[in-house]
Order: sequence, then structure tokens, then C-alpha cells
Amino acid sequence: MKEILAELGLTQSNSGTYSGEWSKSQLAGSLTSNSPIDGAILAEVWLTSPSEYEQTINDSYRTFLEWRELPAPKRGEVIREIGLEFRRLKTPLAKLITLEMGKILAEGEGEVQEAIDIADFAVGLSRQLYGLTMHSERFHHRMYEQWHPLGAVGVISAFNFPVAVWAWNAFIAAVCGNTVVWKPSEITPLSAIASIKIAATVAARHGFPGLFTLVTDQGPELGRRMAADSRLPLISATGSCAMGKSVAEVVGRRLGRSLLELGGNNAIIILEDANLDLALRGVTFGAVGTAGQRCTSTRRILVQRSIQEKFTAGLLAAYGQVKIGNPLQSETLMGPLVHARAVESYLAAVARAEAEGGKVLRGGKVLTDKPSAYYVEPTIVLADRTMSITKEETFAPILYVIPVDSLAEAIEIQNDVPQGLSSAIFTDSLRNAEHFLSHLGSDCGIANVNIGTSGAEIGGAFGGEKETGGGRESGSDSWRAYMRRQTTTINWSSELPLAQGIKFG
Repeated sequence: MKEILAELGLTQSNSGTYSGEWSKSQLAGSLTSNSPIDGAILAEVWLTSPSEYEQTINDSYRTFLEWRELPAPKRGEVIREIGLEFRRLKTPLAKLITLEMGKILAEGEGEVQEAIDIADFAVGLSRQLYGLTMHSERFHHRMYEQWHPLGAVGVISAFNFPVAVWAWNAFIAAVCGNTVVWKPSEITPLSAIASIKIAATVAARHGFPGLFTLVTDQGPELGRRMAADSRLPLISATGSCAMGKSVAEVVGRRLGRSLLELGGNNAIIILEDANLDLALRGVTFGAVGTAGQRCTSTRRILVQRSIQEKFTAGLLAAYGQVKIGNPLQSETLMGPLVHARAVESYLAAVARAEAEGGKVLRGGKVLTDKPSAYYVEPTIVLADRTMSITKEETFAPILYVIPVDSLAEAIEIQNDVPQGLSSAIFTDSLRNAEHFLSHLGSDCGIANVNIGTSGAEIGGAFGGEKETGGGRESGSDSWRAYMRRQTTTINWSSELPLAQGIKFG
């Protein structure tokens, strides 16, 4: 562990405040980062005091005034070099993510790869911040729109993707001309400190040490302060629906902007014409990957009744092959939940499912032969649509199998939840697939055919509808969220005609 920390420039005691330089103050106290793998203390992190918060916001804004002057392709060059540093340090950073969060090493490596990929995407984007030109109704006038940076952007991230989600926001926001103030989850502060060290080293080399800044708290207080801070024109927040509603309310009260990526209750529809081998693999990874702690994790299976028994038998067999244990070991497919509260939520959901008439086909228990109390059995529950627990998101590996009679019934059940993030269908019928993807089908922000609900690529816009928040991050034209649009009209005539043919004076 010490070798991993050293390679990333970390020690047993680290500052959680960076505003162009690392704070040496310990006035706000500290927290310890513990590994869910075995409960070991990884390191101590000093928290951000109110005065340090003020300094960080002010330093970020001052850096913005200079950074926005740099042409966008030059900004892209800085992000390109940051991406190269993440490539160089991919292995130790992935190991730190696994140690601190508990996901298997292959997923930790995949998360760092997401940061690298979004850096590459941002570099290309730096030459493509396009506006439109429009034809004016007035003679000898030119009309067009252009995009300008917002300022210092606030990012509040969750524990389950402690690096990638920040990178999605930070690298895109930066090429758009913004600076970024980051408040990470208190559960994974070391991954955030390591990421800032990597990015800030490169940014400082180019004369912008305050391009990416960091504040750290033991709970939600700093996040609330950021949401209320009018110096942060945009707050991008990733987390639970309850957290997102709080952020949206506070930011909306000051008429600021919020970009929300919140909960998911993702379903996969499996029809009788599906390739069951593909479906079983897609469902198993979607439900078990990251121990069910992804916002895109598969929560519900809506399987056609004619193949329900066959599919369920295959699923039980697949779950029997899932090796649970130390996520740093290559043969492990599922590590621990992140902390004791997650285990409590898991047990409560299983108990409630049974109380509502669900039948636990496999799992439902905490594993007692592991090095910490956070390892649980991936769980399959035979359920029906009347169970209220199936309409809620539990951040744990619990999968509800719900038999359906038709595609129409499956779509109705899939959409009949408050969340609207990711969805999928397994079918070999073009007609069924197109129906699912049409306005008559999935109401989610992500809809897949013959792949699972997890594993979004960075090239597409990521986000969802309803209580998932409506935000879009990462690819496509998500960059627009980090900029302000300006419509411009230029009169190159010697007259002053008004629009709509209005005559005045």
C-alpha cells in the first residue's frame, strides 16, 4: 500500500485542500480513508476550513480570468498532457481506487481509462466548439451564435467512480475555458487527491496551478455551500436522487445552473427470441459489477414468461461462478460493499422484498468468512411489479426477476419507476428492438439493444430523465452545459432597420 501511495505522491497524511498550492493547515480536522477490503486505514486527510474554501473559490476565479484568454486548442494541449500523465500512472491509480472504493482491479483500470479517453475526447473538442450562423431578415446584417466559458465550475462527485466522473466534467469544462472546483465524496478522498496531483502538476507547468482545485469535507456541508455560492455559475452533482433534489433547489433559488446525474433503477427486457448466452453475460456483469454500486447497475429483469425458468436457471448457474473476495486479485469478480451503511441497506432491502412477497432464489446474506464485514452475496429475487421495493434503487447487488407476457407489458413496467437512467433489451427481432427504441419504448436517457445497462462509452452523452436529473455529461454535445450561448447580430449597412419590419420615428 505504501508503495502505491508513494508512486502517486501521497503519504500517510495528506491535505485535502488545493487552490494552486496544497494547504498546510489542519484547523478543520481530518478524516481517515479506510479500505472496505479489510478495514485497514489507508491514510489521513486534512479537511477544508471555511477560510480555505473562500481562498479556493477566489483563486479558482482568478485563474479563470487568465485561462479563458488561452485559445481553446492551446487549452486542449494542456489536457492532452494531463491525459498522458494519467496513462503513465494508470496502474497505481487503479490500485488506489480499488483499495479505497472496493471495485475489482479490472474495473479500477477501466475507470482510469475513462479519464484518459475523455482527455483525448476533450483535445479534439477544443477545435470543435462550434456555433451556428443564421440568415438575418434585415438587409446587410449577419447573425450568428457563439459560446463563451462560464467561470469557475463546481463538481460534486460520488464514491463509486471517484476519478472518472470528475474527469468527465473537469476536462470538458477546462477546454471550454472554465476552471473547476471539486468536492469529492468523503469516502474516497485519496483518489481525488491523487487525481488533482496528477492534473495540477501539468497545469502548473503551463502557468495555471489553480486550473483544478480541491476542497474536502466530512459530510455534505461544503457541497451545500457550493450549491449556494453564486461565484460558481454551474454545479455538476453526481449522487442520490435526494442529494440531487437538494442541490437543484438551492442552485435554482439563486438562478444558477445545475447538471445532475442521479439514481438509476435500470431494467433489462429479455424476450423469448433473445440470444440467452449474451443476455446472461450482460445481466451478470450489470448486476454484479462494482457489487451493484453503479448508477447504471442492472436492478430488474423483465423476462418473457415462456423462457423465465430456463433463463433463471442459467442466471443461478452464472451467479454460482462469481468469485467474491479481495478485488486486487485477478480471479475476483466482486469485491465488498463500500461501508457498513451499504450493508445495512442491502439487508433491509432483502428483508423488505421477502415481506412484500418476493422469493429469494439465491443470496441475501453477509459473508462471514471475509477480511471485513462488507462482503455480501449477490442476490436474485423472484418478484412481481406490485412490490414497491422494485421501484426503489438499492446500491447493492440485488436483482429482481419479474416475469412478463409481452413486450408492451415489459416496457410499461420498466418505465413505471421514478428513475430514468439506463435500459436495455435482448432480442433478435428488428421490430421489437425498434419498438423499444422508439417514442413508444424506453423513457430512459440510455437505451441499449443486446448489451447490458452498464458500460457506457465516453463518446455518447451520459445521463437520464425523471428523477435521474436530466443532465448530460461526457460525449456528444454535452460540452454546451459548461458554456453560455451568445447570439450576435452585426449590421454592416448604413441604415438601421428594425426586426419584424417595425417603423419607429
